[in-house]
Amino acid sequence: MGIELSIQLVEVDADTERAGALAGFLRQELLRLDVDDVTALRAGEAPPGARAFDVVAVGGLLVTLGRSVGGLGAVVSAVRKWLGRGDGAPRTVRLEIAGDVLELSAATAADQQRLIELFVARHATGESE
Repeated sequence: MGIELSIQLVEVDADTERAGALAGFLRQELLRLDVDDVTALRAGEAPPGARAFDVVAVGGLLVTLGRSVGGLGAVVSAVRKWLGRGDGAPRTVRLEIAGDVLELSAATAADQQRLIELFVARHATGESE
């Protein structure tokens, strides 16, 4: 079975419209990679009284891909590049696979790289199972 990677993107002071647009841009980038699918991350059940449609987590994506180091590594690399394109606005990215969370923000490039390598290696070998 493939990996499901949830991604939550946050940009300080971004409104809902901007957060949605940023997620849309990243989604388009990720769809060009070797992934099975990239969809909006569901926030859960609609609140009582709300219409019967899925509630979407603004700025959230769910990436479905195979179990390869290359596929997961390419996705995480694209997300890391997105993180660096903040035009001065602080950004944070939260990645999660099966309860294992990696959050990247203002860490140095070297620290980010080391954390990413550990995260990818854990999931490419099936350690999370």
